[in-house]
This record gives sequence, C-alpha cells and structure tokens, in this order.
Amino acid sequence: MHRIYRIDYGGAPRYAVERDGKWRLASGTPFEGLREEDSIDSKTARFLPPVVPSKIVAIGLNYKDHAAEQNKPLPKEPMMFIKPSTAIVGPGEAIRVTPAMGRVDHEAEAGVVIGRRAYRVPASQAHEYVLGLTCVNDVTARELQAKDVQYTRAKGFDTFAPVGPCIAVADLGFPGREVTVEGWVNGDRRQSSSTRELIFDIPTLVAFVSSVMTLLPGDVISTGTPSGIGPIRPGDLVTITVGGVGELSNPVEAL
Repeated sequence: MHRIYRIDYGGAPRYAVERDGKWRLASGTPFEGLREEDSIDSKTARFLPPVVPSKIVAIGLNYKDHAAEQNKPLPKEPMMFIKPSTAIVGPGEAIRVTPAMGRVDHEAEAGVVIGRRAYRVPASQAHEYVLGLTCVNDVTARELQAKDVQYTRAKGFDTFAPVGPCIAVADLGFPGREVTVEGWVNGDRRQSSSTRELIFDIPTLVAFVSSVMTLLPGDVISTGTPSGIGPIRPGDLVTITVGGVGELSNPVEAL
C-alpha cells in the first residue's frame, strides 16, 4: 500500500507519494499515472484536498446504528445524494458555520475514490474502478435537513465536505479488508465503527451509483456515517480517522 497526497509545492498543487514513511514528489496524476521524482520533507508540505472531484456522491443511512439513532427504517436500496465540489476543503481548513444554520453536526465517513471512468459497473468488478480510500466529514446542518426533507441545502454549504489527508491506494474497505471509521471532537471520540457494519458494502455502492450516473476519475463515494453524530461549534477541532488512511482534522470557525 502507498498513499498519495496533493500538496502546495512552491505555490502550485503537486502530488506526492508516501511509501513506508518516505516521501517523493510526483508528476502526472493518480488517474493517468504518477512518476515519482525527488525526495521531499513532508514536514514542510501544506496539504490540499487529495482530489478535485466533479461530485461527491454520499450515501445516507448506511449503518444500522445510525439509522436507529435517526429513528428511520433501514433502506431497501442505497439512499444517495450529492454534495457539490464547492463544499470541499482540505486538511486544516476551517469548517465555517453561522447561527442561521442551526445545529451543525460532524459525520465521519470512509470515502471511496474512483480511479477510472465508471458506468454500469458490476459489483464483481468494482475493485477495478476504485483507486483507494480517503477520509470524509459529511458536515450537516441538522435542523435544515429536517426542515427541507431533501438534503441539498443542509449538506451543501461551502466547507461542508472536508476530504483528506490522502488517498490510501489499496483495496481497503472491501469485504475481507474492512477498516475502522472514527469521529473525534476536541480529542473526545464520538463515533467508532467499521466498514464491516455497512448495510451496503463498497462493491454494491459502486455498482448502484454507476448504474445511475457516470463516475469520473477523482469522484468520491462517501459511504455513510456510523452512530454518534453530534453538534460542532466555533472553536472545536473535528478529526475523522479511517484505518489505513490517516487523520483529517479541521477547526470550526464562525463565518
């Protein structure tokens, strides 16, 4: 396994590859091929969102315990919605909130990064179209979600989709290689589960979503959040961890 980061290098976005703690700058893209070059010091890097997707396709109520805490029945098929690309921020960037949003919650999720154009992909071939995993925080204005019924406004505000810190390139999260998913606020763990607990697993999600829309390289399927969601406020630090990927931390600030 290796990890791909997108960093600010000399004022321009570049990719870097980390293997066994050693970092190299890379040219090209993860989707057309990366060519590893000079070694770099990761301590000087400013991390950017690892992908710039055309869309994030998020899956609602995909953990049984989360459906229970929301008092909703288990879905019979994946319930999906789209978060706009303008909601994306990278590691360390602020989640910006206002009082008009009402209660705003964190939602820790494992994000599946699509590696090649995918349309009507059979579940048995899903692994051929997945580049790897990343961390996603599906930030949600909970009261607006209840008010609107549909999710676009509640989940679509700018900064409501922190993604990162990298793409872990491996078949992590697939059946037999499940990973932990955790959400932390100010050092307190609020969410803790595993992709083993998904109602619809990753191959099923890739097949289902791609039966509806074409997934492009860099698009992300955010696989759902476990129980333990809760409010975040200005001054908080929210951290999402996915096993094998790492930590995605973002402060919360008043807009």
